[in-house]
Amino acid sequence: MAGVTSSSSNTTPSLAPKILLAKPALVSSSAAKFNRSGADDDSASSLSLRSRNLAVGSLNLISDSSWDFHSDRFLPFLTDNTDFTVIGVIGPPGVGKSTILNELYGFDGTSPGMLPPFTIESEETRASARHCTVGIEPRISNERIILLDSQPVFSPSVLAEMIRPDGSSTISILGGESLSAELAHELMGIQLGVFLTSICHIVVVVSDGLHDLNMWNLMSTVDLLKHGIPDPSSLSLSYPQSSNLGSSDKENKDKIQEGGEEYVATPVFVHAKLHDQDLAPHNLAHLKKGLTRYFVSSSFVRSKNRCAVKHHNKNSGNPSSQICDSDSELNLFFLPYERKDGSTKAQYNSYATMLWKIRDQILSMDTPSFSRTLSERDWLKNSAKVWDLVKNSPIIAEYSRTLQSSGMFRR
Repeated sequence: MAGVTSSSSNTTPSLAPKILLAKPALVSSSAAKFNRSGADDDSASSLSLRSRNLAVGSLNLISDSSWDFHSDRFLPFLTDNTDFTVIGVIGPPGVGKSTILNELYGFDGTSPGMLPPFTIESEETRASARHCTVGIEPRISNERIILLDSQPVFSPSVLAEMIRPDGSSTISILGGESLSAELAHELMGIQLGVFLTSICHIVVVVSDGLHDLNMWNLMSTVDLLKHGIPDPSSLSLSYPQSSNLGSSDKENKDKIQEGGEEYVATPVFVHAKLHDQDLAPHNLAHLKKGLTRYFVSSSFVRSKNRCAVKHHNKNSGNPSSQICDSDSELNLFFLPYERKDGSTKAQYNSYATMLWKIRDQILSMDTPSFSRTLSERDWLKNSAKVWDLVKNSPIIAEYSRTLQSSGMFRR
């Protein structure tokens, strides 16, 4: 896997800590977020932590209050190393996005006193219909894998937090344009998808159940609207981080687009929370065939074709390590319900086994490369500029106007 190695000559001696806390003062706040004691003051503490006004010490790259990119707190954890991999995740609430990233991070839940890098949904959070992740939360492992956990899409709690009494959005999504909360909420998911497919090597797309195809539809829209958004290495470090593009910057962007197919991260589709009957071989075969047909003309398949050839040439002597197969050009995995007792039907793998297999397959993938080599720090700085392009994308703005004129969303 490109960029994933524990002993690379490019890796600097100074490595980031296992659990990223920017300052010692953050420990108490972070520990409170992971409190599962159920004490009476836990609810009040969690609610105060969720307040936008108190999220001063957050490592989040994107805040939910301003929808702006903040890199200053995460930057100290990055180095000038150029051998790294970026993995993001996107999906609806409660499907296990953070759990998958914790597995990719290598978190061992059996170790006493260790907190997971990403907050997982508690019974209290589930009962109160709240979401755990806000904006985009980053972590980086000792193996220099940058993991990006995004807030849930199609989330009623996200919508509830951003809607005003008159129905308008409290968050500026498109360059200061006033939008209804429902439309802004719809565009937030699209912007997150476009951003992650632009700055990541791999994007894990998680769906809820066997027949929930909402994430397929979202990623199809992302594929259509991503045009014109370059990868972080294609941007000059002198590029101004503002909403106005100068003529020289537009010319530079046009040259990038003329260079060939636009960069797109490799998607990994995961259908989670499956029942035993869903795991029947014929159901999974139909879903796999449907995924391939759905994205047959997308840039995801074109990107995967390039990746597959490269992977085959590199590992021709080890067929078992090859992710692509003759049935599908896309990566599709299935994750059953997590049973409290860990039991499962004899013919099917358990939740823990499948989660480990997903981790093993993702970390052994041959990922696409950015246009140019860049360091972790430059990746972060340029990702801020990519986010600026996403927020001010004329294609996404035109799509927003189309949705407004369709009557699907109130003005």
